[in-house]
Amino acid sequence: MRIVVTRPREQASELARRLEALGHEVVVCPLIEIEAIGDEPIDLSPYDWLVVTSPNAARELARRGRGRPARIAAIGPGTSSALGEAGLPADLVPAVSSQEGLLAELPQPAGRVLFAGAEDARRLLADELAADFVPLYRTRAVRSPATPEGDLVVLASASAARAFGALGVAIPAISIGPLTTEAAREAGVTVLREAATHDLEGLVEACSSPS
Repeated sequence: MRIVVTRPREQASELARRLEALGHEVVVCPLIEIEAIGDEPIDLSPYDWLVVTSPNAARELARRGRGRPARIAAIGPGTSSALGEAGLPADLVPAVSSQEGLLAELPQPAGRVLFAGAEDARRLLADELAADFVPLYRTRAVRSPATPEGDLVVLASASAARAFGALGVAIPAISIGPLTTEAAREAGVTVLREAATHDLEGLVEACSSPS
Protein backbone atom coordinates (compact mmCIF):
# COMPACT_ATOMS: atom_id res chain seq x y z
CA MET A 1 0.00 0.00 0.00
CA ARG A 2 1.24 3.49 -0.84
CA ILE A 3 0.72 5.87 2.10
CA VAL A 4 1.14 9.65 1.99
CA VAL A 5 2.52 11.17 5.20
CA THR A 6 1.74 14.87 5.59
CA ARG A 7 3.59 15.72 8.81
CA PRO A 8 6.32 18.39 8.84
CA ARG A 9 9.45 16.85 7.32
CA GLU A 10 11.43 16.93 10.57
CA GLN A 11 8.63 15.02 12.32
CA ALA A 12 7.77 12.52 9.59
CA SER A 13 10.70 10.10 9.82
CA GLU A 14 9.52 7.89 12.70
CA LEU A 15 6.03 7.42 11.27
CA ALA A 16 7.49 6.73 7.82
CA ARG A 17 9.94 4.19 9.29
CA ARG A 18 7.20 2.37 11.18
CA LEU A 19 4.95 2.18 8.11
CA GLU A 20 7.80 1.00 5.88
CA ALA A 21 8.62 -1.71 8.41
CA LEU A 22 5.10 -3.04 7.87
CA GLY A 23 5.73 -3.27 4.13
CA HIS A 24 4.04 -0.07 3.01
CA GLU A 25 5.48 2.34 0.49
CA VAL A 26 5.66 5.81 2.06
CA VAL A 27 5.54 9.18 0.32
CA VAL A 28 6.54 12.06 2.60
CA CYS A 29 4.61 15.13 1.50
CA PRO A 30 4.81 17.84 4.19
CA LEU A 31 1.76 20.10 4.09
CA ILE A 32 2.44 22.15 7.22
CA GLU A 33 5.45 23.59 8.99
CA ILE A 34 5.92 24.65 12.59
CA GLU A 35 7.02 28.20 13.37
CA ALA A 36 8.11 29.03 16.91
CA ILE A 37 6.70 32.18 18.48
CA GLY A 38 9.31 33.98 20.52
CA ASP A 39 12.50 32.99 22.32
CA GLU A 40 12.08 34.58 25.73
CA PRO A 41 12.21 32.27 28.78
CA ILE A 42 8.93 31.11 30.33
CA ASP A 43 8.89 30.80 34.13
CA LEU A 44 6.95 27.65 35.01
CA SER A 45 7.59 27.69 38.75
CA PRO A 46 4.60 29.85 39.86
CA TYR A 47 2.02 27.38 38.52
CA ASP A 48 0.08 24.62 40.25
CA TRP A 49 -0.55 22.98 36.86
CA LEU A 50 1.07 23.23 33.46
CA VAL A 51 -1.30 21.98 30.75
CA VAL A 52 0.31 20.91 27.47
CA THR A 53 -1.78 19.85 24.48
CA SER A 54 0.73 18.84 21.79
CA PRO A 55 4.24 17.40 21.30
CA ASN A 56 5.23 20.62 19.50
CA ALA A 57 4.37 22.60 22.63
CA ALA A 58 6.37 20.15 24.75
CA ARG A 59 9.42 20.64 22.55
CA GLU A 60 9.11 24.42 22.77
CA LEU A 61 8.85 24.21 26.55
CA ALA A 62 12.07 22.19 26.58
CA ARG A 63 13.71 25.11 24.80
CA ARG A 64 12.15 28.02 26.69
CA GLY A 65 10.84 26.71 30.01
CA ARG A 66 12.56 27.67 33.25
CA GLY A 67 11.84 26.13 36.64
CA ARG A 68 9.16 23.52 37.26
CA PRO A 69 5.43 23.74 37.94
CA ALA A 70 3.93 21.75 40.79
CA ARG A 71 2.26 19.31 38.38
CA ILE A 72 1.98 18.76 34.64
CA ALA A 73 -0.96 17.50 32.55
CA ALA A 74 -0.51 16.17 29.00
CA ILE A 75 -3.43 15.79 26.64
CA GLY A 76 -2.32 12.40 25.27
CA PRO A 77 0.43 9.76 25.11
CA GLY A 78 2.38 11.52 22.34
CA THR A 79 2.47 14.77 24.28
CA SER A 80 3.38 12.90 27.47
CA SER A 81 6.28 11.19 25.69
CA ALA A 82 7.58 14.51 24.33
CA LEU A 83 7.34 16.05 27.79
CA GLY A 84 9.32 13.15 29.24
CA GLU A 85 12.05 13.69 26.64
CA ALA A 86 12.09 17.35 27.67
CA GLY A 87 12.64 16.43 31.32
CA LEU A 88 9.07 17.43 32.23
CA PRO A 89 7.29 14.14 33.00
CA ALA A 90 3.51 14.36 33.08
CA ASP A 91 1.58 13.73 36.29
CA LEU A 92 -1.73 13.35 34.47
CA VAL A 93 -2.58 11.88 31.06
CA PRO A 94 -6.35 11.52 30.61
CA ALA A 95 -7.95 8.36 29.28
CA VAL A 96 -9.62 10.42 26.54
CA SER A 97 -7.06 12.46 24.58
CA SER A 98 -8.99 15.69 24.22
CA GLN A 99 -9.36 18.95 26.09
CA GLU A 100 -12.71 17.69 27.38
CA GLY A 101 -11.08 14.47 28.59
CA LEU A 102 -8.32 16.32 30.38
CA LEU A 103 -10.76 18.77 31.96
CA ALA A 104 -12.85 15.86 33.28
CA GLU A 105 -9.86 14.31 35.07
CA LEU A 106 -8.03 17.41 36.29
CA PRO A 107 -8.54 17.82 40.05
CA GLN A 108 -10.64 20.83 40.98
CA PRO A 109 -9.95 23.49 42.03
CA ALA A 110 -6.82 23.38 39.91
CA GLY A 111 -5.21 26.51 41.34
CA ARG A 112 -3.03 28.61 39.09
CA VAL A 113 -2.79 27.04 35.63
CA LEU A 114 -0.62 27.73 32.59
CA PHE A 115 -1.97 26.49 29.25
CA ALA A 116 0.84 26.27 26.68
CA GLY A 117 0.04 25.40 23.08
CA ALA A 118 -0.45 26.49 19.51
CA GLU A 119 -1.43 30.05 18.69
CA ASP A 120 -4.80 28.87 17.37
CA ALA A 121 -5.41 26.19 20.02
CA ARG A 122 -8.94 25.74 21.29
CA ARG A 123 -9.39 27.78 24.45
CA LEU A 124 -11.76 25.42 26.27
CA LEU A 125 -9.22 24.52 28.97
CA ALA A 126 -7.93 28.07 29.25
CA ASP A 127 -11.45 29.43 29.66
CA GLU A 128 -12.75 26.74 32.03
CA LEU A 129 -9.68 26.89 34.28
CA ALA A 130 -9.15 30.68 34.05
CA ALA A 131 -5.64 29.74 32.95
CA ASP A 132 -2.84 31.93 31.72
CA PHE A 133 -2.26 31.18 28.04
CA VAL A 134 1.07 31.32 26.24
CA PRO A 135 1.20 30.67 22.48
CA LEU A 136 4.39 28.75 21.70
CA TYR A 137 4.10 28.12 17.96
CA ARG A 138 1.93 28.46 14.90
CA THR A 139 1.35 26.11 11.98
CA ARG A 140 1.71 27.32 8.41
CA ALA A 141 0.46 25.57 5.30
CA VAL A 142 3.14 24.41 2.86
CA ARG A 143 2.34 24.10 -0.83
CA SER A 144 3.26 20.69 -2.20
CA PRO A 145 5.50 20.91 -5.30
CA ALA A 146 3.67 17.93 -6.80
CA THR A 147 0.24 16.38 -6.36
CA PRO A 148 0.67 13.40 -4.03
CA GLU A 149 -0.48 9.98 -5.20
CA GLY A 150 -1.31 7.11 -2.89
CA ASP A 151 -3.86 4.69 -1.47
CA LEU A 152 -4.10 6.40 1.92
CA VAL A 153 -3.10 9.72 3.43
CA VAL A 154 -2.24 10.12 7.12
CA LEU A 155 -3.52 13.30 8.75
CA ALA A 156 -2.04 14.04 12.18
CA SER A 157 -3.57 17.48 12.79
CA ALA A 158 -6.49 19.66 11.81
CA SER A 159 -4.04 22.00 10.05
CA ALA A 160 -2.75 19.15 7.88
CA ALA A 161 -6.33 18.06 7.16
CA ARG A 162 -7.27 21.52 5.90
CA ALA A 163 -4.08 21.77 3.82
CA PHE A 164 -4.70 18.36 2.26
CA GLY A 165 -8.32 19.21 1.54
CA ALA A 166 -7.18 22.31 -0.34
CA LEU A 167 -5.30 20.07 -2.78
CA GLY A 168 -8.55 18.49 -3.96
CA VAL A 169 -6.99 15.01 -4.13
CA ALA A 170 -9.35 12.03 -3.81
CA ILE A 171 -7.30 9.90 -1.40
CA PRO A 172 -9.06 8.49 1.68
CA ALA A 173 -7.56 9.50 5.01
CA ILE A 174 -6.50 8.06 8.32
CA SER A 175 -7.10 10.66 11.02
CA ILE A 176 -5.35 10.94 14.38
CA GLY A 177 -8.44 12.08 16.28
CA PRO A 178 -11.88 13.72 16.35
CA LEU A 179 -10.80 17.31 15.69
CA THR A 180 -8.68 16.23 12.73
CA THR A 181 -11.54 14.09 11.43
CA GLU A 182 -13.94 17.03 11.68
CA ALA A 183 -11.52 19.36 9.89
CA ALA A 184 -10.89 16.79 7.16
CA ARG A 185 -14.58 16.21 6.46
CA GLU A 186 -15.25 19.94 6.42
CA ALA A 187 -12.46 20.22 3.82
CA GLY A 188 -14.07 17.52 1.65
CA VAL A 189 -11.72 14.67 2.61
CA THR A 190 -13.10 11.15 3.05
CA VAL A 191 -11.97 9.78 6.42
CA LEU A 192 -11.63 6.02 6.22
CA ARG A 193 -10.62 5.47 9.83
CA GLU A 194 -9.79 7.38 12.98
CA ALA A 195 -6.95 6.22 15.22
CA ALA A 196 -8.18 4.48 18.37
CA THR A 197 -5.43 6.21 20.35
CA HIS A 198 -4.53 9.71 19.25
CA ASP A 199 -0.79 9.18 18.84
CA LEU A 200 1.84 7.53 16.64
CA GLU A 201 0.88 4.04 17.74
CA GLY A 202 -2.75 4.68 16.90
CA LEU A 203 -1.91 6.01 13.45
CA VAL A 204 0.26 3.01 12.62
CA GLU A 205 -2.39 0.58 13.81
CA ALA A 206 -5.13 2.37 11.87
CA CYS A 207 -3.04 2.24 8.69
CA SER A 208 -2.59 -1.51 9.16
CA SER A 209 -6.25 -2.32 9.86
CA PRO A 210 -8.31 -3.99 7.14
CA SER A 211 -10.42 -1.64 5.05
